[in-house]
Amino acid sequence: MAAVEHDADVIVVGAGPGGSTTAYHLARHGVRVLLLEKTEFPREKVCGDGLTPRAVKQLVKLGIDTSPEAGWLRNRGLRVIGGGIRLELDWPDLASFPNYGLVRTRLDFDDLLAKRAVEAGATLRTGVTVTGPVLDETGRSIGVTAEVGPDKAPATFHAPLVVAADGVSGRLPLALGLTKRDDRPMGVAVRRYYRSPVKHQDDYLESWLELRSREHPDKLLPGYGWIFGMGDGRVNVGLGALNSSPSFGKTNYRRLLTDWLGNTPEDWGLADEANADGPILGAALPMGFNRVPHYTRGVLLVGDSGGMVNPFNGEGIAYAMESGELAAEVAVQALARPVGAERERALAGYPTELKLRYGGYYRLGNIFVKLIGNPQVMRLATRHGMPHPTLMRFVLKLMANLTDPRGGDAMDRVINAMAKAAPAV
Repeated sequence: MAAVEHDADVIVVGAGPGGSTTAYHLARHGVRVLLLEKTEFPREKVCGDGLTPRAVKQLVKLGIDTSPEAGWLRNRGLRVIGGGIRLELDWPDLASFPNYGLVRTRLDFDDLLAKRAVEAGATLRTGVTVTGPVLDETGRSIGVTAEVGPDKAPATFHAPLVVAADGVSGRLPLALGLTKRDDRPMGVAVRRYYRSPVKHQDDYLESWLELRSREHPDKLLPGYGWIFGMGDGRVNVGLGALNSSPSFGKTNYRRLLTDWLGNTPEDWGLADEANADGPILGAALPMGFNRVPHYTRGVLLVGDSGGMVNPFNGEGIAYAMESGELAAEVAVQALARPVGAERERALAGYPTELKLRYGGYYRLGNIFVKLIGNPQVMRLATRHGMPHPTLMRFVLKLMANLTDPRGGDAMDRVINAMAKAAPAV
C-alpha cells in the first residue's frame, strides 16, 4: 500500500462548540489538528443563546473568562411560567458544576471558542466545505474531500483520524451511511431577536410552558417558549416543539412565534414588528443519540452530528463540548498506539463511554418526550406540578442534568439512580 502524507494527526470537521472544543483539547496534548469550517467567522447561528451551568463548566475548562467584564451576562437560574404560576428556580449549588448560567450570542460565542482552539495550537481553515470522506481499500477513512473558497476549488486533506462535528446536517456521517434514527426524538426550534426596554436585562432565563395567542387565548399552542435577556437592549425569543406532538410538521412555527408574542405585555415590545432585530430563523434539534454508531471506520461523531441534544430541555452546546473533550481524550490515547487492532480497541471506547455517561439519562428523556407530546399530559403536569416548588426544583435538576454523582442530596441520588436503572439508548 502506498504511504499517504498526512496534513494532520486529526481532522475536525466543523468549528462549532463541539468541533472547537475537540480541537482545543487535542492541540493542548500536542496533537496536530486541522479544524475545517465551511463559513467565515463571526457568523450567525440559530440558538437560544442561553447556557446552563453544565456548559459553563466546559467554558471554564477551556480557560475562558466568563465574567461580566468579559462580555458575558450571568443568570441565577430558570423562571418558569405556566398554570397561572410564575416560579423562579435558582441553579443548584453543586460540587460538580458552577451555580450560574450565561447568555451570549452565537455570533461571537463560536468565534471565541475557535480562537481558543487556535491559541492552543490548532490550525483553523474557514471557507472549507467538507463533502465526504477519503476511504482506503478497507473502507476506513483516511481524510476528507472538500470544496475550498468561493470558487469551490476541490481539495483533499489526509489524517489517520477524523472527527465529524458538522452539526445536525451531518454531511460527513451521511456520506458514511450513518442516517438518523426515526425511533429517537427530534425537535424543531425558531428564534428571533427583539429590542426590549423591559426584558433585555434579566437574572433568570425565562421558560413558558403554555403558549397562547391573542386571538385564541383559551387554546394552548403546541410548543414551549423562551425569553432570554441579552443584556444589550435585546432579547432572544423563541419556541421549540417535539416530534411527539400531534401537530409536529403541520404547524407554521414562525407564525406560532408571532401569535404567542402578540399576547405578551405591550411594554415588553415583543408584539411590535418595529422592534424586531433580524428575521425569524429555525433549526432542527437532533436528540437522544439519534445517529449512531458514534465511532466507525476512523470517524468519531461529536455533538449534534451524533444527535446528542438533551431530550429534556433541548440543550446541545454542553453535550457538544463534553463529547468533544471525550473524543479528544480517546483520540490522544488511540494515536499513541500502533495502527491496527490496538488503536481500534482504544477508539471503540468512545461510544462505550458516551453510552455509559448519557445512555440511561437519554432513555428517560425519550420517555419524557413521548409523554409531554400528549397535550393533556402536559396540561396536567403543569397544573399540578407548578404549585410545588420542591417538586419543581427536582424537575429542574432532572431536566438540566445537574447533579453531583457522589455526595449529593436526596434529589441527586434519586435522579442518578433513575438514569442508572434505565436501559441505555
